[in-house]
Amino acid sequence: MNELATTATLLGVFVLVLLAGGLWVALALMAVGLATIFLMVSVPPGAVMATTIWGSVNSWDLAALPMFIWMGEILFRTKLAEDMFTGLAPWMRRVPGRLFHVNVLGCAIFAAVSGSSAATTATIGRMSLPELKRRGYDERMAIGTLAGSGTLGLLIPPSIILIVYGAATEQSIARLFIAGIMPGIMLAVLFMGYCAIWALVQRDRMPVPDERVPYMTRLWQTRRLFPILALIAGVIGSIYGGFASPTEAAVVGVVLSLVLSAFSGTLTRESFMDALRQATRTSCMIVLILAGAAVLTVAMGYTGIPRELAAYIGSLELSPYALLAALTLFFVVLGCFLDGISIVVLTTSVILPMIEAAGLDIIWFGIYLVLVVEMSQITPPVGFNLFVLQGMTGYNILKIARMTLPFFILMIFAVVLVVAFPQIALWLPQTMLSR
Repeated sequence: MNELATTATLLGVFVLVLLAGGLWVALALMAVGLATIFLMVSVPPGAVMATTIWGSVNSWDLAALPMFIWMGEILFRTKLAEDMFTGLAPWMRRVPGRLFHVNVLGCAIFAAVSGSSAATTATIGRMSLPELKRRGYDERMAIGTLAGSGTLGLLIPPSIILIVYGAATEQSIARLFIAGIMPGIMLAVLFMGYCAIWALVQRDRMPVPDERVPYMTRLWQTRRLFPILALIAGVIGSIYGGFASPTEAAVVGVVLSLVLSAFSGTLTRESFMDALRQATRTSCMIVLILAGAAVLTVAMGYTGIPRELAAYIGSLELSPYALLAALTLFFVVLGCFLDGISIVVLTTSVILPMIEAAGLDIIWFGIYLVLVVEMSQITPPVGFNLFVLQGMTGYNILKIARMTLPFFILMIFAVVLVVAFPQIALWLPQTMLSR
């Protein structure tokens, strides 16, 4: 066990050294993965790398990512982002935190569209970050709220990772989706509460409030929210109406974005090509990072570190609460090196017997697992939300991670609440599906 812990620590240090040296994130992950295969296992590294990279990018679900990113780029070049903030700003004037809440609410709503954390972060960030900066909001806080709230894409249905967990554990995906609603809302409320408290404490870092707007004027300005609401309704409606899968709904979003851009008079050949080029750059960056992370994930799987750690925890024969505390620490550490889906795939078969023996509900454990795995989206070196924001802002990934630290702590608090009050996750599916 000590040897495995030492190996995992050395791998983490190696990744951080490469990142600190300025190497691209994807190449750093790939280099560590290949070095691990060369030194620790007897398999052909070239063949493993080729099949792993192809398998990581040859995914139908992944096709939604560039589509949603393209949708965000189209919307960024229209007046919809400005209209959204103009319509909301008068109503948020007296709310502590004001337009920071738009990041949280926008991510929560879009999470119900995409099911992807990276797509949620990329789309909402492309719309909100420039507008918040233009209005004088603190950039560190704006980036932190976006990175934290982007993780809601993993929890609020339709969630790709809940589908993976349901398939791995042979549990009802519909029940898992319903169970994710209340914890998702709870996490969004925690984020908004932090925004409000931060704004009250850091008054000097908040911009000057907009001038007071008469009530009827506020109602009139609210009409500017209708196009973005129509877009969200169209995408969500296509999913829940049974007309499109979440991946196909991304294409619906692009088409509706183009239609709205045309109606607003901002759709030109130049804006169309600019949006397409930028979406291609961002998508290629994310896919390259996914490929690098996949190589590292496979290397970790070959070493047996995740399975050995899970088996070691099981051998301790802990009480249910002690078991969950140990698993939380275990998943947080794994999240520094693996993406969320890989964590579920690599560990579920080993951990599930422990959970059943402890008398814990399998549906509840799925929600707990996704909450913990959400943390991996904002922990370096393999935090996909951090990668997306690095591409948008140009900041060092470790700097972005520091900005998201308060939201990481809030996620830990959310895990504590779900463990202490399991009905947060179980009440809704028990109520809806018992009728």
